Amino acid sequence: MSDQPAGQPDEGQLPGIDFSTFILSLSHSAFVYLGDAPTPDGASADKNLVMARQTIDILALLAEKTKGNLTGEEERLLEQVVYELRMRFVEVSKR
Repeated sequence: MSDQPAGQPDEGQLPGIDFSTFILSLSHSAFVYLGDAPTPDGASADKNLVMARQTIDILALLAEKTKGNLTGEEERLLEQVVYELRMRFVEVSKR
């Protein structure tokens, strides 16, 4: 029996990956670069707008290149993530 909380993978195990998980992982990276989320080790991240912009551009590129090949749920998730990150990028870059 594991001491891990329910739903958390044991050390050395990674959760299953699918397109939505991949998109959420990239979006979390962008939020880290925007200074809105902690790094994987829990430390607060320094803002890096260049890397944030590149990650947002990668997500937008994925949306463009996968158009018509995603489920409705995946497409909505990707569109929502790109929109939210772009809006947040504009906010953060104005400061």
